[in-house]
Amino acid sequence: MSGPDARNTGTPGDPEYAVVIPTLGRPSLGACLRALAAAVDAGGPAPRRIVLVDDRPPYDCTPLAVDIPDRFLELVRSIPGSGSGPAAARNTGWETAPEPWIVFLDDDVLPGPRWAADLAADLAAAGPATAGIQARITVPLPRDRPPTDWERNTAGLATSQWITADMAYRRAALEALGGFDERFPRAFREDADLALRALDAGWTLTMGSRRTTHPVRPADRWVSVRTQAGNADDVLMNRLHGRTWWARAGAPRGRLPRHLAVTAAGAGALALTAAGRPRAAAVSAALWLAGTAEFAAARVLPGPRTPDEITTMALTSTVIPPVAAWHWARGLLRHRREQPRERGAPPPNGAGHTDRERMDGPVR
Repeated sequence: MSGPDARNTGTPGDPEYAVVIPTLGRPSLGACLRALAAAVDAGGPAPRRIVLVDDRPPYDCTPLAVDIPDRFLELVRSIPGSGSGPAAARNTGWETAPEPWIVFLDDDVLPGPRWAADLAADLAAAGPATAGIQARITVPLPRDRPPTDWERNTAGLATSQWITADMAYRRAALEALGGFDERFPRAFREDADLALRALDAGWTLTMGSRRTTHPVRPADRWVSVRTQAGNADDVLMNRLHGRTWWARAGAPRGRLPRHLAVTAAGAGALALTAAGRPRAAAVSAALWLAGTAEFAAARVLPGPRTPDEITTMALTSTVIPPVAAWHWARGLLRHRREQPRERGAPPPNGAGHTDRERMDGPVR
C-alpha cells in the first residue's frame, strides 16, 4: 500500500499527468496496469500518480484485489468511490490529483506499446485552449467469423467521439467545467456531456496519436436488454443540450422511434383484445410481429448466425422495444424539470468532492 503523497518525480521536461481509473474490481484491471507499465518501460514518461477509484457499493469493504506492477507500487493509490457510477468516480479521482493533465482510462482497456511516448507527444502538441485529447481506440473482432451483435456494439467505440475509455483532460478545464455531471449514473453519455460543455465554453478537443485497445468483455445473453437503460440518459441529454446534440457528438440516433412504435402496436393488440375488438387486435398484433421480426432479422443477418446467437436475438428482440420505451418514459418523468444548461454553467454536483474526507485504501 502506498502513502498518500507517493509519486514519480519523473524527468525535468516530461509532461506531468495522473491516470484515473474507476473500477469495480474486474480482473481486467490488472491487465490494464500491466499494459500501462509495459508502455512506460518501452519509453515515455510515467504518470506522476495512478488513482484507482474503487466504485464498488459502499457495503463492500473487501480490499481491491489487483496485482500492481512493481514499477507502479509507489504510484498507485486506491480511494473509495460512492458506488454512484463512473461520472462520480472520475470526479472523485481527478479532484485528488494536482497534476495539470488527467488521463482517464477504463479498467478494461489495454494501452498500446507506444502509449506513454505518444501521450507525451499529444500533450506537448496541445494548445492553451485544448481541453482534452482523445486516444485512438481499437476493438479487436474475431477473424474467423462475423462478429456477434454484442461484438458489433462494442466495436462502435472505435468510431465514438470523446469517450473516456482513454481521454486526457486538462485539469484547468475540468475545474472550469465542474467535472463530469453526476446525474449520468452509467458509463453512457457522461463523456459526451462533458465534451459538449467544453466546446460550448470555448475549449477545443483533439484526436491524439496514442493507441489503446478495448477488448470485447464477456457478456451474458441479456446484456443488450440492460443497455436500454441508456435511453433515460438520452432524455437528459436532450434536456441539457437540445436535440442537435446527436450530430454535434457524432452519436447514432438508434432505433428508439421504431421501438416505441412496436411497443405501441403490442400494447394496442392487448388492449383491443380486452375490449372485444378481435379484427383491430389482429391488425395491431400483425404490426407488432412484423416490427419485431424486422428488428431480429437486422441483428441476426450480419452475425455468425449460430443457433445460440439466433436464439439470443429472437428473445432479446422481443424484449428490447418495451424495455427501451420504459426507460425513455422513465427518463421523461425523472428529467421533466431539467432546463437547457447555460453556456459554461457547471453541473449540480453538490458541494464538491474536495470537501469530502478521503482515505487511502489497501491495494493487494
